[in-house]
Amino acid sequence: MNLPGSILRKAGMQGREWIFVALSLLIALGIWLIVNMSDTYVRAVSVPVTAAGNIGGYASRSSSPSVVMARCRATGYDFVNLRRTRQSVVVEFAASDLHHKDGEVFYVTSNELMRYGNAIFGDNMNLETVLTDTLYFRFHRENFKKVPVQPVCSVEYAPQYTSAKGVQMIPDSVLVYGEPFHLESIERAYTKPFVLRGLKDPARGVIRLEQTKEVRLSQDEVEYKVDVERYVEISTTVQVRTRNVPSGRTLTVYPSTAKVTYRCSFPVLSDPVGNVGFYIDYKDFASSISGKCLPRRDVLPRGVLSYSIEPEVFECVEGLR
Repeated sequence: MNLPGSILRKAGMQGREWIFVALSLLIALGIWLIVNMSDTYVRAVSVPVTAAGNIGGYASRSSSPSVVMARCRATGYDFVNLRRTRQSVVVEFAASDLHHKDGEVFYVTSNELMRYGNAIFGDNMNLETVLTDTLYFRFHRENFKKVPVQPVCSVEYAPQYTSAKGVQMIPDSVLVYGEPFHLESIERAYTKPFVLRGLKDPARGVIRLEQTKEVRLSQDEVEYKVDVERYVEISTTVQVRTRNVPSGRTLTVYPSTAKVTYRCSFPVLSDPVGNVGFYIDYKDFASSISGKCLPRRDVLPRGVLSYSIEPEVFECVEGLR
């Protein structure tokens, strides 16, 4: 029995006509789907979130995801794509938004989650309300130590320009995470090498840190800055004196004078000549083996960026008074 043919004969339709009707129905269904999928809806959605953050003493990511529920406005297409492509997502939270509850548990409030709508649900979803009141995450504790950041750089200044503080790192220290036997040998975190040439204006930038496989740094990059000033040089000859010599003893310094060259901010606000005393402390002489000592100095006046002294080392001879 030919059932399709029987139906066509009863309906008075030929095969081509039936194909035309089927195609029309498919086209109509397609148009209906396109129109409905293009419309905007408000629906409740949920997305599993793994938290990432820079929390001192803890892992960089939460040990398991937590589900965020929210009411979003979007097209039907966007809701379908959310279900298909956003099964879970890693969200980088600011450390200030990850509040410590107790132990290894941290939480983020609904008000704070509102700021992460695009990161959680995507750019095409308009977040209207977060239905989850508080989102909890567990971050495992890790071994760590705090070390200073050491810039690896070559700096050259334009003529008559210099910096009183040199290259400064922001922050000047980072946390290093790893096994205790790896942490023992790490005393500093080093930047990638960088070069600054012909500086006569303040310089600022971002530089990445050197990474090693055995440990993890609390951040991948740091900021550097160099405050640059114009200077003039003022040279003078000073008497190198002695201090804290015990009663009944003498300490003679060779040579007894030195040439000091000051680098002063331009314009010069104060004259350092004669205002700074250079001396040998008897305590330094007493602790030396050869009797050779580096001179100490008084506090430099305001506006003095740096100085150099010739010679740098002085011979000292002790005697009885």
